[in-house]
Amino acid sequence: MGKIIVWFLFGLMFLLHQDFWWWEDADLIFGFMPIGLAFHAGFSVACAILGWLAIKFAWPSHLEEFAEGKTDCESQRSS
Repeated sequence: MGKIIVWFLFGLMFLLHQDFWWWEDADLIFGFMPIGLAFHAGFSVACAILGWLAIKFAWPSHLEEFAEGKTDCESQRSS
């Protein structure tokens, strides 16, 4: 279930990255930052959180175990 949520959020972030709705807006956030730049700052934070979620819930740990040489056969032999 975690992989499905991560992929859904990835697709959502992909669509949100195309922020054409603020290209012509000159409003300032906090009195100095253009709204488009503020959106991308928040978007960058959201991407970092999505990366953490992907590692936490969708990382293919079986490939990592294979690369490190940890297989079921070896763990059974050592016990």
